[in-house]
Order: sequence, then structure tokens, then C-alpha cells
Amino acid sequence: MILPIYVYGQPVLRKVTEDITPDYPNLKELIDNMFETMYNADGVGLAAPQIGLDIRLFVVDLEPMGEDDPKYKGFKKAFINARILERSGEIETVQEGCLSLPGLHESVPREGKIRIRYQDENFVEHEEEYSDFFARCIQHEYDHLDGILFIDKISAIRKQLIKSKLTNMLNGRTNCHYRVKTINKR
Repeated sequence: MILPIYVYGQPVLRKVTEDITPDYPNLKELIDNMFETMYNADGVGLAAPQIGLDIRLFVVDLEPMGEDDPKYKGFKKAFINARILERSGEIETVQEGCLSLPGLHESVPREGKIRIRYQDENFVEHEEEYSDFFARCIQHEYDHLDGILFIDKISAIRKQLIKSKLTNMLNGRTNCHYRVKTINKR
């Protein structure tokens, strides 16, 4: 089932999320719905706060990028109760977008490597290292679990330049091809 994606201004996007246990209701269905919602919006990652849930869960599927680079083929994962243990490597600044900030793309600085501990959809624990775009994508989704949006990491000047776009989102004015849930102050 395709769920609405919560847009900038929704309070859940700024909440620090809670861990879940294996008895979380309908978890497999939720993960499937998150992937379906993400695909419908042409995304490569989606975090639970983006669909209105304050739980430590995000999904990533880099398979669509596998046509350009085979290293992304088959990279489809659910990350439950994730914790980034270490960030390292050179800081790289790359353009990012977000399904909760439709139409915005900004240059975001992030570390090039991470080490992360998480549980998969069967609650098997993993500790893995990622670099390059894998690390960037995971860090972006992970930030959602701590109430952080990519716009929190851009320069003050850039924030000022996108202020009117953010105000439009706060006022329920977005233009995107997927289902969204806005504050809708109109």
C-alpha cells in the first residue's frame, strides 16, 4: 500500500525516534509498504518518520542505480534500531534531495565512511561498514531517525535562499507527483 509522505513542517520529522521490538505490529507489511511508497515517489531511501511513525526504521534500495554502476545491484535493506558507531573519511559535499522536501536539492557535507549496527527485518543484528554513496544514503536516512533533515547541514546563506520554498511547504503548497501529507495551513 502506498502511504502519504510527510512533508517539511510535520512535527514527526523533528522527533527522535524509539527502538522497536520483534513484536511490533505488522512489521513485515510496514516494511513492504515503505518500499512500495518509496518506489512510487522515485526515491532510494525512506525513513519511518517520513510516513508519520516515530520508530527507528528506514529502508534503502540502490538497485535503480545499478544500471550505471553494478556495485549497487542487489543493495536492498531494511535497517531497524540502527546506530551509527563511527563516521570517518574525507568530508564530501554532494547534492541531496529528500522526499519530505519536494523540489529541494542542496549540497550537503557528509563523512565518506560509516560503521553502523542495525537489525534486519528478522531482527538479526549486523555491524557493517559503508563508504561513498552507500554511506551518504544511509546517513541521510539515519538522520531522519534523530529528527534531522538535510537542510540542517547546509550553510546559513543557502538556508536563507530556500526560505520561501520552505515557507510554501509549511503553508501546504507543494508540487510533486506522489501522495503527501502537509500541515496545510491554507
